[in-house]
Amino acid sequence: MKKRSETEYSPSDRLTIESLMGLGGQSARKSHYPELVAKIEELENERNRYKSIFENAQHGIFQARLESGLIAANPALARICGYTDPQQLCSRVDSFASGLLFDRDEYPLLLEKLKLYGKLFSYETRLLRQDGSAVDVSLNVLIKEDNQGGLMEAFVADITERKKAQNKLKKLNEELELRVEERTQELVSLNQKLVSEINERRAIEQALKVARDAAEQANKSKDKYLAAASHDLLQPLNAARLLVSTLQERELATENNHLVERIHMALEGAEELLSDLLDISRLDQNAVQPDLTSIPLNYLFRMLQVEFQPVAEQRSVSLRVQGSGLNIRSDTRLLMRVLRNFLSNAFRYTHTGRVLLGVRRRGEYLELQVWDTGPGIPEDKLGDIFKEFQQIDHQYQTGRKGVGLGLAIVERIAGMLDHPIRVSSRPGKGTMFSVSVPVSSDAVQAILQPQQMAHQDLSGRPILVIDNEPDILVSMQALLEQWSCDVYAAIDPAEAIEKYLRKGVEPQLILADFHLNDNATGVEAVDQVRAFAGYDIPAAIITADRSPEGRKLFRERQLPVLNKPVKPGKLRALITHLLQPPQQSES
Repeated sequence: MKKRSETEYSPSDRLTIESLMGLGGQSARKSHYPELVAKIEELENERNRYKSIFENAQHGIFQARLESGLIAANPALARICGYTDPQQLCSRVDSFASGLLFDRDEYPLLLEKLKLYGKLFSYETRLLRQDGSAVDVSLNVLIKEDNQGGLMEAFVADITERKKAQNKLKKLNEELELRVEERTQELVSLNQKLVSEINERRAIEQALKVARDAAEQANKSKDKYLAAASHDLLQPLNAARLLVSTLQERELATENNHLVERIHMALEGAEELLSDLLDISRLDQNAVQPDLTSIPLNYLFRMLQVEFQPVAEQRSVSLRVQGSGLNIRSDTRLLMRVLRNFLSNAFRYTHTGRVLLGVRRRGEYLELQVWDTGPGIPEDKLGDIFKEFQQIDHQYQTGRKGVGLGLAIVERIAGMLDHPIRVSSRPGKGTMFSVSVPVSSDAVQAILQPQQMAHQDLSGRPILVIDNEPDILVSMQALLEQWSCDVYAAIDPAEAIEKYLRKGVEPQLILADFHLNDNATGVEAVDQVRAFAGYDIPAAIITADRSPEGRKLFRERQLPVLNKPVKPGKLRALITHLLQPPQQSES
């Protein structure tokens, strides 16, 4: 930009500058003149910059007096209003009262709001163009005051296209509403034609409702009965099982031994059938909620080995377990139910040979497999084995025949856990059942590995048994005394404390039923006995309760659990484990 020389400034200009700076003429010319020139150039450059922005802005900009008209406008505003040049626009709109820019009725409203608020943002209105048409705009307006009165500055955005789009959308909505109304009228007409049919169907629907209500009531009654059966029916079975086990361990005549064994097999069959029916019912009602945790696979396999090794020895079948050091994510109880069923079936149908419990890695899953050398399953029967009450008859079947619910339960559990199951078989060679479980990377606390302790000496060990069922107390006392334990039986903790502890008895173990009289629990009974004794007596809960809430409570209190009907082998192993000295139990 060309610099203005000193001669281009008039005397009045210099006087103004000097007076602004507070300097005399001689002082300004001699010592401050270069600084003044620099400041003036700086102001000039700033003015030119704002002028460039003003002239090249995309949106319209104008400045106007409130009571008159436009003072200045930029080219963008001129284009919006249909003028070739901003000066032409300003010359024509020298008063807003003329109605040449704002509508005569609209401007007073705008002015009133502007004076009230001092500024307006996104204010939508219409400006008149040179040809008399109107353009939709959005205004950001500020009001100022100077020595000449009110001053309005505004930024103007053309929103014509947006308005067109809104109007088009409005029109489409109106057309859609019209079509909906027409269609609604058609549907109303059709509905009126269907009224007669609906009336005819009402009688059928009412009959179906009555039948449905009756079925639901019957189902509820069944569920109530099964819920009661889970406790009431298992109680006498538990007592009978314990008494028969006591007889099995005694020396009886050969013919009596045979009768006791037949009773034992009958009770085992009734127990399995009842347990399976209860499990099927609870699974079908979605009453079983999985508790997924990280589990060391070797821990599960060791528990199964301890449980099934006596079965293998009794049937002269080799049991081989091949585990893995990996952890899996599953529900311990439900997964054990699946694997127990696979192993039970393997031993049931394997006359000679071996049973293998093993594992194979399948990517992020482990396939837990049970192989046997039994007679196998014909290919045309593989689709039936997971149905209720379906069994494959084999001439080589050993032991008691099942009831045909085990694999149906396995299929439901596997589906609930999202653990795929698989079966393959070669008739005459054997069968393989498997379940796939995800590998877990979560850390797992060390778990005490189960040990086989069936033949440990329990002579003279004082054991307190708390159960509100007299038959259970008699049965438990008979079995524990058969193992030479000193047994102290009570129906509740109060009787145990008054009858035994106050008289100096110091029990080394508490076996408590979970459901006691007056809504008391075995957990509370253990707490009361421990509190009176003044030391932490080892304890276990014996119960028919298989609810998730119960399992959570026992786990939180670190109380081992045996489910009714109690298997004597498991009971003796648990007692032996709990009565071990601490240094031995940690080894």
